[in-house]
Amino acid sequence: MADRKPIESWLTDMDGVLIHEGVPIPGADAFIKKLRESGRPFLVLTNNSIYTPRDLHARLRRMGLEVPIENIWTSALATAKFLDDQRPNGSAYAIGEAGLTTALHDIGYILTDHEPDYVVLGETRTYSFEAMTKAVRLINDGARFICTNPDETGPSAEGPLPATGAVAALITKATGKQPYFAGKPNPLMMRTGLNTIGAHSESSAMIGDRMDTDVLAGIEAGMQTFLVLTGLTRPEQVENYPYRPSQVVDSIADLVDLI
Repeated sequence: MADRKPIESWLTDMDGVLIHEGVPIPGADAFIKKLRESGRPFLVLTNNSIYTPRDLHARLRRMGLEVPIENIWTSALATAKFLDDQRPNGSAYAIGEAGLTTALHDIGYILTDHEPDYVVLGETRTYSFEAMTKAVRLINDGARFICTNPDETGPSAEGPLPATGAVAALITKATGKQPYFAGKPNPLMMRTGLNTIGAHSESSAMIGDRMDTDVLAGIEAGMQTFLVLTGLTRPEQVENYPYRPSQVVDSIADLVDLI
């Protein structure tokens, strides 16, 4: 492998890397603690757009992981940054929770169902037929279709739940319009995240548990990539992909000494 610059900043996925079903993965607390003590720029990323960074900070703190609010980057924030760059002070019809609506409000967007510039679809546990019908009609009338992330299912204690990507497919089928996905594996989420902490891709690393989102996004953003085996991707599945992470490790605990 070609020589790489020393890693000066870190991006890490949250579910499957730092936590699993509401419980910290062994080594996560040591990793975050060492990152904070080192002063190196870092971000904890999630494709889930339900929660605000403040919500996630509180949830992680209850699990014993102290991640400052400014070190949390969500697909909702990446989506809002993209829309702010594309069409400042615009309007949107949003389907989602506080994580998405707060991010849109914070960039000065008006949330409306009257001739919005965009229909923005995010994660929610209460997708309604009425909201989806309204989204279809607004897109047919000319609103641009944006999604926070392409994940088709999400985890729950009872099993998989339909997620943004699955609902997006329904809307696409009804409208014939494909959405633009702002979250992973779109490298846009990584690049905007790096920009917020003043980091450069060639001296940054991405840690994830999924080859098809975390590793792919990291590679396409020009970063070193680490796949941990505490989440969805199994060791035997790595060779099924046409790309490889820089390194495969058992868990986040194996990366503490690299900081």
